[in-house]
Amino acid sequence: MQISGQTALVTGAGSGLGEATARRLAAQGARVAVVDLSQEAAERVASEIGGLALAADVSDSAAVEAGFERVSAELGVPRIVVNCAGIGTAARILPRDGQLPLETFERTLKINLYGSYVVLSFAARAMAAAEALDADGARGVIINTASVAYQDGQIGQAAYAASKGGIAAMTLPAARELARFGIRVVTLAPGLFETAMSSGLPPEVKAALEAGLPFPSRMGHPDEFAHLVQSVVENPLLNGEVIRIDSAVRLAPK
Repeated sequence: MQISGQTALVTGAGSGLGEATARRLAAQGARVAVVDLSQEAAERVASEIGGLALAADVSDSAAVEAGFERVSAELGVPRIVVNCAGIGTAARILPRDGQLPLETFERTLKINLYGSYVVLSFAARAMAAAEALDADGARGVIINTASVAYQDGQIGQAAYAASKGGIAAMTLPAARELARFGIRVVTLAPGLFETAMSSGLPPEVKAALEAGLPFPSRMGHPDEFAHLVQSVVENPLLNGEVIRIDSAVRLAPK
């Protein structure tokens, strides 16, 4: 699918991987809706790329629906939707204090998994009602973000890994169901990237993490994730797949 001239909607676009994705799609000529929980962050990015800022909690279906309606009215039907919104949590199943972290598990799945499903659902509805873009009958592409933790979850990542595993698991059935509308669904599973979370790590901790990365032995740059998003959008045969982008790392238990 050609990016230039299309409308794109990116969640979690106020920082990190989402911000890099919004910037790259805008640079390729897309009209970009910058969606983030923080209105301030969304407005900052949108003002710099000429996009539309929207504040929304992805787990709030009413807010997501309103967001899609506004984007469709002001920018056109989103043909490229990228789910980058999410949270990282760490909680053992049996912590030393004996307090079971059930609320953490529920919140993590609600934002990461349920939130991704909500956005995917409204994206599919909008795309399915739109005209086909080419001779193949393509109407759009939805890209979700999992994590290598869906396969290599570490100790303390049961909730996070479960949420990302759910995103990975729904990729193929979603792609199969939406194929008749010409809508592709792909999931990206990033490894260790330079984000706000990793920037706060002590130098020695960061060095130890990077030493475990086969090649290249460094954390990924957010624009490298965004570059893969661009490749998925542009290549029509990428569909129903979970793609790791991780320097060949396999996370140790802890």
